[in-house]
Amino acid sequence: MPEYGYFLSCEEFGPAELVEQARMAEQAGFRSLWISDHYHPWNDAQGQSPFVWSVIGALSEAVSLPIETAVTCPTVRIHPAVIAQAAATSAVMTGGRFRLGVGTGEALNEHILGHVWPPASVRMEMLEESIQIMRRLFTGGEVSHYGTHYKVENARLYTVPDEPVPIDISGFGPAATKLAARVGDGYITMMPEESMVEQFRKGGGGGKPVSGGTKVCYGTDRDEAVRTVRAKWFNQFLPGEMGQILPSPRHFEQLEPLVTEETVREKSVCGDDVDEHVSALRAFADAGFDRVYVNQIGPDQRGFFDFYRTKVLPRLDEG
Repeated sequence: MPEYGYFLSCEEFGPAELVEQARMAEQAGFRSLWISDHYHPWNDAQGQSPFVWSVIGALSEAVSLPIETAVTCPTVRIHPAVIAQAAATSAVMTGGRFRLGVGTGEALNEHILGHVWPPASVRMEMLEESIQIMRRLFTGGEVSHYGTHYKVENARLYTVPDEPVPIDISGFGPAATKLAARVGDGYITMMPEESMVEQFRKGGGGGKPVSGGTKVCYGTDRDEAVRTVRAKWFNQFLPGEMGQILPSPRHFEQLEPLVTEETVREKSVCGDDVDEHVSALRAFADAGFDRVYVNQIGPDQRGFFDFYRTKVLPRLDEG
């Protein structure tokens, strides 16, 4: 049976709201936390984007749940040596309850310093090299590295956890899943696709954890919930590579007309049908996931947590 966690959205909520949601998640019976790592929201309607490492510091004091970034891009916007320091400190502050989820990122967040946004194959090379650097730094030893994409000289982390920070790799296609299986401590993906889980397991993932996440919009008025999802998260229904290559929120907003309310109604969980919510999460369990994280879209956070505490999580616990 998977472990069910809550997915904190830095794109949609400010720091204080995220901390309060984490408290409500723990009280409702969720067993772990994901938190997104963005410089920009996907669109202006989402409206937020706090610095994730500051929020994690607050979370470490507010709750006792394990925390993972979903996901950090340690390649372009921030050098992997700096991410290693942030992750190590987070692990110390949480008493070892922190995992670093990483991925190849999106131009939306990573191009802001004016660097060229590399093609996917190069981004995966950069990700693998960054993981090598971070793992060496997690040992607490002095590191010098002269690689294809990064240079590190005489770097040493003095504040490190007792055990190296686990690094889980996000993948949505065969190449990234292969990388996750080969070098990751776990695998992250957002669709309940059994074939991807099998590829990870057979490619070297073995007994390493597989984590997935999904978004829902609880509400007593299903039509209103559909409108909320379309207004704030239409971007998750855009096809192809647009999510990785578009450079700013306004570019995503130009594509909003491509996503209709009917598309949202068909492809997302909206409303207060317990069976629908349970079925969406059980799809991940059926596909072989070990951890499943759910995010509530929109303002009715208290209603969502009450709904999951009293109706959804008890059903899921039944298996």
